[in-house]
Order: sequence, then C-alpha cells, then structure tokens
Amino acid sequence: MESKFVDEEIKYIGSQLAPHWIYKNFGICGDAIVAFIGEMDVKITEMVDIEDVLTNSPIYSKKMVSFILEHFEMPLAEAVSRQRLLICIIIEELRKLLPPETKITRSGDDIFVNDAKLSVSIATKSTTSSLIHIGLNINSDSAPIKACGLENDLGITCVKEFAKNIMTRYIEEDKDIHFAVCKVRGV
Repeated sequence: MESKFVDEEIKYIGSQLAPHWIYKNFGICGDAIVAFIGEMDVKITEMVDIEDVLTNSPIYSKKMVSFILEHFEMPLAEAVSRQRLLICIIIEELRKLLPPETKITRSGDDIFVNDAKLSVSIATKSTTSSLIHIGLNINSDSAPIKACGLENDLGITCVKEFAKNIMTRYIEEDKDIHFAVCKVRGV
C-alpha cells in the first residue's frame, strides 16, 4: 500500500470518491491512501450516503484535510471496518497533540471533540474496489452544524505532518493485518 500527501489544494466535491481516481491523478496503482487540503462542498447529487440524501443534508467545510483510500479485493463490510480503524488512528493521533482533559469521542464513523463534530466519513463499494473518504475540518467557520477545526479550534497548525502521520500509521496497520493473516495455521 502506498500513500501520498498532495501539496496543491483540491476542492472535494464527492466525485473524487471513484475507482482509480488515485491512479488517474497521482499514478499510484493498487491499494493506496492520499491526503489533501481544500474546501469541501458535496451537493446532494454527489452524496453516497443515502441517509444524508433522505435528510437533505449537503456537506460543506471552508477548509478540510481529506483522506481518500482505495482497497482492491475488499468487501464493503471490511472497508467499513477499515474506515473505523482509520477513525481510531486519527483519535489516537489527536490525543497525542491535545491536552488530556480534551473530550474526544467516536460515534460510529464520526469524531467529536468537546461535543463538536470534527469529521465526515463514508465507505462505499465500486465495481472494482472499496473506497473510503474521511474529512477533518481545519477551519470550522461556515460549517452548517456545530463543528470544530484542527487549526482554529484545536490549535493543530501542522496539518500536513498530522495527515502524514495518520497515513503512515494506517499503512503500518495494513501491513500488520496482512502479517497476522499469513502467520497463523488453519485449524
């Protein structure tokens, strides 16, 4: 599995959650995770989460760090589990940077810090792969709900390094999961 932090800003509109988007745009073929910073504006027509469509809940953030993952040969249930694993990695990395009294909680695939929503997330299946998107607010201004941002609310100014650490940790977990599968004998 490979990773890449994309230095140029990308506006996430939902269409990036597509098979081979990483390969077509960054030349990484196979399982991969990329991160980038930019505005997020996902209209109802681009929504993958049917619950958000039914409740007419478009997603907007002035500035987010987005992670897109693509795993081939992975069923959707495993992709949802991997999505939640990545959410837990993010929480662990936040706990390293924030004061111990900071209240960080997870509800399904959502992260809340001091009862304000930090993340958006979805896992889905394409015809060739499973796809995951996680977005973390950098700036919570203009969010349509009670939200918090890495920079303006939590004081995390080195977002690029934070994102790289998360990707490194995820790849290490991915390798370790593969090793755990390979090292045991069947019974």
